[in-house]
Amino acid sequence: MNGMTKTARPLSHLAWHLWLPVALIAILWFASSLSTSFYFPPASKVFEQAWHVWVPEAFITDAVPSLARLVMGFALAVVAGIVLGGTLGLIPALEHAVRPLTESIRAVPGVALLPVAMMFMGTGDTMKLVMIAFTSMWPVLLNTIEGVRRIEPGQRAVMDSFRLTPWHRFRFAYFPAALPQIFAGARISLAIAVAVMVAVEMFGTPGGIGHFIRAAQQTFRIVDMWTGLLVLGLFGYALNVLFRMLEQRVLRWHYRMSDHVRGKK
Repeated sequence: MNGMTKTARPLSHLAWHLWLPVALIAILWFASSLSTSFYFPPASKVFEQAWHVWVPEAFITDAVPSLARLVMGFALAVVAGIVLGGTLGLIPALEHAVRPLTESIRAVPGVALLPVAMMFMGTGDTMKLVMIAFTSMWPVLLNTIEGVRRIEPGQRAVMDSFRLTPWHRFRFAYFPAALPQIFAGARISLAIAVAVMVAVEMFGTPGGIGHFIRAAQQTFRIVDMWTGLLVLGLFGYALNVLFRMLEQRVLRWHYRMSDHVRGKK
């Protein structure tokens, strides 16, 4: 009986999250069925074309390269954000000294830096990875700084009494304490990374979902363009689900502790 209950919970949870997207798709399906507009084709035609275009040819030539660039760029952004954020969080004087520079750079939209990146690094994968990593690392960096600074004073006293090295302090105290905020920043960074990925692929070398959408728009293959947007939406949703699963697994201790403090079992 308990096994059946545990199995039913994920299914009911999934159904609760999917009912609105399914309802919206159904409404769009029937509302667009009589459309004769060249720019807004029926949803049924878009879904049918998506299957023929993306399975398996465009998926291999465009979706897989986009996924590879996104994963590598996002990983670089997280690592850079944690390293730089941890350093600035542990050395407040350094953070205050570089704050005007970081705030100025962070305020510049990533797309505005695209011409500069193309001028110095070309239009290949190096430019795309650098742009994805640089633009999406800021939420991780800022959240790491705040997470490191919020460590309990009692923990600082214990570390001082045991004379822990800076590396052990960061590994066993500061990093775990900042991990919930790091994940919060990484979730925002993932959305930024997807948006930047599409932008750089539109103006870079061929290959990728962004390039597919732009090429279809320029050649007036409107249905194909909509299929690219459809795949991009599914792409982003799947990444978000996987990221939340990873977050739930890594921060299981944090959620259990929070439930215990709130009096939940």
